[in-house]
Amino acid sequence: MKTILLAFVISLSSFSYAQVATNSDLYLELAALDSLIFEESFNKCNHESLHTLIAESFEFYHDQGGLENDKTSFIKSIENNLCGNPQAKPIRQLTAGTLQVFPLYENGKLYGAIQMGEHEFYIKEPHKDLYLTSTAKFTHVWIKHDQGWQLKRVLSYDHQAPEH
Repeated sequence: MKTILLAFVISLSSFSYAQVATNSDLYLELAALDSLIFEESFNKCNHESLHTLIAESFEFYHDQGGLENDKTSFIKSIENNLCGNPQAKPIRQLTAGTLQVFPLYENGKLYGAIQMGEHEFYIKEPHKDLYLTSTAKFTHVWIKHDQGWQLKRVLSYDHQAPEH
């Protein structure tokens, strides 16, 4: 009986994939993409990479802002809303140690990944220190294509104001 149970558990483990190690190629690649989207586009307002990183069928679900399911509108909202006022510029920082990556396989071939974590949002004003405005959780679904990765789905949720 123990042999049958052990064989069953081993067979199931070949079909399940856990979070990848933080030093794995997949983790490092998706961490770099996270940085490209947030550090470059969100924080520094360099939006060029968004046109190739965001999938045409992109969907963004936000617990406070609603659904955005148009790639062009999403990029425009970053340009106009997040980068439109240098006097009160939102800044995003990944919360250290929270990023997780889970591979997605089909017939043993990597086709995508789920990326999860927590982040903090700040406001940057001229001649002032950054100040925290909220924290939130995120889940991203990345799809792998021959030409690279594209962000297909985003869940942005559990936004919390800082406790004073």
